[in-house]
Amino acid sequence: MAEYIRIEKGLGPEGRIAVVRFDRGDGINALSPEALRQLTDAARSFEDDGATSVVVLTGGAKSFSAGFDLKDAEGRSRRTMDIGTLRRHLKLGPRLSRAWQDMEQVTIGAIEGFCIGGGVALAVALDFRVMARDAHMRVPEIGLGMNMSWQSVPRMLHLIGPARTKQAVILADDRISAADAYEWGLVEQVAEPGKAFDAAMALATKVAAQPPISVAMTKLTVNRLAHALDDLAAHMDVDQFALASMTEDHKEGVAAFLERRKPRFKGR
Repeated sequence: MAEYIRIEKGLGPEGRIAVVRFDRGDGINALSPEALRQLTDAARSFEDDGATSVVVLTGGAKSFSAGFDLKDAEGRSRRTMDIGTLRRHLKLGPRLSRAWQDMEQVTIGAIEGFCIGGGVALAVALDFRVMARDAHMRVPEIGLGMNMSWQSVPRMLHLIGPARTKQAVILADDRISAADAYEWGLVEQVAEPGKAFDAAMALATKVAAQPPISVAMTKLTVNRLAHALDDLAAHMDVDQFALASMTEDHKEGVAAFLERRKPRFKGR
């Protein structure tokens, strides 16, 4: 089975920085179910790591992630799953984003190229995001007849407010430039092209120089306060996605994407 993740530890001040590199080597970095599992395992591998204060997550040189892999055989098998099996399979994404959000270490995403769909869902589960000036984000789920999932809507809402969240999610074909992402509050820093990782490491160095226990407890407090009500609606996330995936519009949206044409939605 292909390994998509590489973890480096012991970097920066007192060796308190770790780097997680997600790179499938194809310039696209799509999130297949297996990639989701490996990224989840990577986050969970830090659960008992008291030596690491900061984790930098970076993708490839050309992309952070193109989102869920619509061409992956396991992913496409969802079309024939019964509702119970489908609901269980759809928990892979929320499980990934929750694993990264719940990490005790401060997390920083370094975004080059494009960050799309599930890539955005993963990015907003992190504490900070650094984005290259020529990079862009896009949330195409609605354009594919799906809803934005992985519990990312509440996270985006906290970052950029209701109107911008609707703008980003509903206007599925609109790219969000690095400048707009920074203005909206979707990313915390914009770097020169090719320098997002370097800028993320510089930020990580500042965090790693702080008292580790105080930093961890502060992150936990802020997250618990910010996300206190999110779980009330979390259960609907998977069910909405499962329901949307059974519509004719979803089949049309995916077919249009794969055939490189405009979809024709009918509301059924």
